[in-house]
Amino acid sequence: MKNNFKKGKQISRRNILPVLGSTFLIPFLGFGNFIIDESTVSKEEYQTLLKPDGTTVKVKSSNLKKSKIIKKDVSNKSFFNWLTRKF
Repeated sequence: MKNNFKKGKQISRRNILPVLGSTFLIPFLGFGNFIIDESTVSKEEYQTLLKPDGTTVKVKSSNLKKSKIIKKDVSNKSFFNWLTRKF
């Protein structure tokens, strides 16, 4: 009985080497390099804030505008208690 299956084209080493070699050349062609223009990047303003442990942090002003106020008009006494609190 004959085998009626069609044999596909055999992949040999000679066929694989050019494909493999061309994949190693892709980084040299510069497809992965992106140029960032300073005009497109918006320069954000930062504000310096105080953390409970006494260190300072720079925070974007846009994040401060989006933030939620938990307690308004904090007295000095409660603020100093908050600063001396251990975390």
